[in-house]
Amino acid sequence: MTLSALLFDKDGTLFDFARTWNGWSMAMLTELAAGDQARLAAMADAVRYDLSAAAFRADSVVIAGTNEEVAEALLPHLPHMTLSDLEQFLIRTAGEAELAQAVPLAPYLSALRDMGLKLGVMTNDGAHSAQRHLTRSGVYDLFDMVIGADSGFGAKPDPDPLLAFCSNVGVAPEATAMVGDSRHDLIAGRAAGMRTIGVLTGMARAEDLADLADVVLPDIGHIPEWLARA
Repeated sequence: MTLSALLFDKDGTLFDFARTWNGWSMAMLTELAAGDQARLAAMADAVRYDLSAAAFRADSVVIAGTNEEVAEALLPHLPHMTLSDLEQFLIRTAGEAELAQAVPLAPYLSALRDMGLKLGVMTNDGAHSAQRHLTRSGVYDLFDMVIGADSGFGAKPDPDPLLAFCSNVGVAPEATAMVGDSRHDLIAGRAAGMRTIGVLTGMARAEDLADLADVVLPDIGHIPEWLARA
């Protein structure tokens, strides 16, 4: 079946994960540690962040987890904060992260829309952060629907938020492709009955995604060529 819609993950897919989040995370952890080096090291270990390399390890909860899951990992080291306060801190600071687009998004997404494709975003980040990032990048209005983990449909790897997108835009799951950089993205896509496209602008390697993907591409910029061949 010809594809009629593309549903994108956000971090690691629309935005290069390492170039966007490694620096922000160092600043975030440093601020929370408030000068306590032991606390800084403990928090970094909790979210699998390599302080010496200023980079996430491939098994970090931050890569595909929700803000709540990240906050839960950090909370034992921050007894003066509540889970809600910590989650809101993450949402607020992440909304202002310096974003590294995987490709120039505005012309790329406009071209996909000109092809007649419906476009969406489903991220395990919060809806507020997602809207903020896409608005700052000048592309929010190019999407038919933007879903966060707190939008009321659930989070990946569950298929429910992906199916909510299909229902909202009136496209069958089998005519939709889930595009993502993590196994969570592709597991959700397969469970929803979608085609699956893996990209390598996150932390996963091609071999990490191959068994769940119809195709693994260097970045989203290669999708139009793949669509022309598919």
